[in-house]
Amino acid sequence: MFHVGPIKVDPPLVLAPMEDVTSLPMRLICKRIAQPGLVFTEFVSAMAIHHGAMKTLKKMKIHPEERPLAIQIFGAEPEIMAETARIAEEMGADIVDINMGCWVPKVCKTGSGAALLKDPDQATKIVDSVVKAVKVPVTVKVRAGWDYSSFAAPELARRFQDCGIKMLTLHARFAKQGFEGEADWDLIRRLRESVSVPLIGNGDIKTPEDALKMIRETGCDGVMVGRVAISNPWALRAISEGLQGKPITCDPTIEERIETALLHARLQIAQEAEVETFEESRTVHNIALHEQRAVRSLRGQLPMYIKGIPGAAQIRAELYRCDSYEDIERAMYSIDRTLVVACS
Repeated sequence: MFHVGPIKVDPPLVLAPMEDVTSLPMRLICKRIAQPGLVFTEFVSAMAIHHGAMKTLKKMKIHPEERPLAIQIFGAEPEIMAETARIAEEMGADIVDINMGCWVPKVCKTGSGAALLKDPDQATKIVDSVVKAVKVPVTVKVRAGWDYSSFAAPELARRFQDCGIKMLTLHARFAKQGFEGEADWDLIRRLRESVSVPLIGNGDIKTPEDALKMIRETGCDGVMVGRVAISNPWALRAISEGLQGKPITCDPTIEERIETALLHARLQIAQEAEVETFEESRTVHNIALHEQRAVRSLRGQLPMYIKGIPGAAQIRAELYRCDSYEDIERAMYSIDRTLVVACS
């Protein structure tokens, strides 16, 4: 357990922000199954919010069940970042997080995300503006640096602490690496020596043993888990249980996987229709359009719920062709539901 300002994070497990992944439906599923101590939204473009993009604003929608929650924002202009931070606070964010870790070109070419690692002065101005703009705790997620030539995180961390941030997350790779190679956890240990605020370690945590090892070897206060949790909230649950010293629950049955995938689809459809329940979405004008959009947005995630089971490849091909909830249900119910995954 640790605190981000007045916000208690227990267990010390954080669900990472992932674009097109950590939507409200996924966060709710992860909360219900794994109970991480803190969850993050997808990252929100400050410039898009500034220009009134409703699709981006929808990313900031919060459900009481998922608290505590951090809304992560990215941008290159201090004033616009401060404006977006205020909107995030008004939307109910418990924490506002600043993204300085995203390495993808479409973000970095705007001077945002990990590109700010190359401009410490501008990065500091952004953090200072956001901290002054809101009353909720402000946190920052960084990479170790832009490339191997400079471990920029310690100096940046000291500056950000002086501005008043309440937590720092380090993805233990350099921006130029993307997700290639192994995360260097020793970078987290070295950064721990430079910061007094809670430090969260991120990178290559797949099991409860990984999480415990990272905390033990680096001295970080908690761990952030990303890719392993995609359509696999049970992996996140195992890590949560391991961090709390609890027995690890058995892996899910095929039945549980199917029902969770279908729940994810229903929640996504309701969100696309901007209503609270799947049943309500059936009464919304132009049902086919919002349902098709929701179903297509899940084509990369739903197949992962059944990864590794007999016949998964054929079902995956069917799921890629789905355009409605009924299509998904038909594909999922064609799986042999008597199969189970044994507890290891």
